Order: sequence, then C-alpha cells, then structure tokens
Amino acid sequence: MNTSILLRSTLPRALAQRAVVRPAVVQARTASTNTTTYVPGGPIYKGTVNDPTDFPTPSRTHGSHHWAFERLLSAGLVPLTVAAFATSGTNYPILDGILGVSLVMHSHIGFDSCLVDYVHKRKFPILGPLSTWTLRSATVAALVGIYQFNTNDIGLTELIAKVWMA
Repeated sequence: MNTSILLRSTLPRALAQRAVVRPAVVQARTASTNTTTYVPGGPIYKGTVNDPTDFPTPSRTHGSHHWAFERLLSAGLVPLTVAAFATSGTNYPILDGILGVSLVMHSHIGFDSCLVDYVHKRKFPILGPLSTWTLRSATVAALVGIYQFNTNDIGLTELIAKVWMA
C-alpha cells in the first residue's frame, strides 16, 4: 500500500518536470542557424513549409515503364519455369541461363521496392544509399554465381531436380 501512495505522489511530479524540460530542448534545436529542421523520428526537411517541393526528373526507368517490366517479368517466370523443368537443363543451357537471370532480377526488383518504400534516402541519408548499393552488389554477385554454376557445373534446373528427388 505504501508503494502505491509513493507512486501516485511521485509520478505526476516526474511527468510534470519532464514536460517542462522538453520544450526547452526542442526550442534549442530549432533556434540554431541550421536551415534544415530536425523532427525527432521524422524526415529531415530543407527550407520552410512554403518552399516548393523538389520533384525528381522524369526517367524511362521509373514509373509506368518500370512497372510494366516488373509485371512482364513476373508473368514470364511462370511459363519459363515450367519450360525449364519440362526439358532437361543440360540439353538447353540457354533456357537454364535465362531462368537464372530472371529469378535474380525478379528478386532484385522486389528487394529494391522494399528499400525504396521503407529505407528511403531522404529519411535515412546514410543507411538508404548503403543498403541500395549492398543490394546491387549482392545482385551482381548472384548473377556471377549463376553464370559460373550454369557454365562450370550441372546448372540450375538440374540442381533443383536433384534436390527435389533427394
């Protein structure tokens, strides 16, 4: 019973002291001569509310062309996968290579969409570009590995067929 009385008496005072200290900290952050405003947990804004928004330059690799390529690649993976497993990978190595490249590119586009949506460079100025370049280097490494595996070993479809039968 004594602890509940103690908590009831000290908790409102602690919250009141914290509320008094907090505006001074926010005021000190906005009173600096820096032009960018820091919003705790939010993005870094440049300028004021009345400044116009910087729009990205139009590009053929982003927007509707990019979306159409993603859908075409996703829809094309279904018959490509069936064709690769209906035929033997050793008899048709080009089909095996196209399947490997298509799977890696499909994965790259999916992970890149996640990074664009959740780790954007405006909110995460260091982690955003770092994660994007990490994904790009992992994609290049995977493409080199698929090429090496398809040319110097049994190939992707033969590997999956052997794992499936094991």
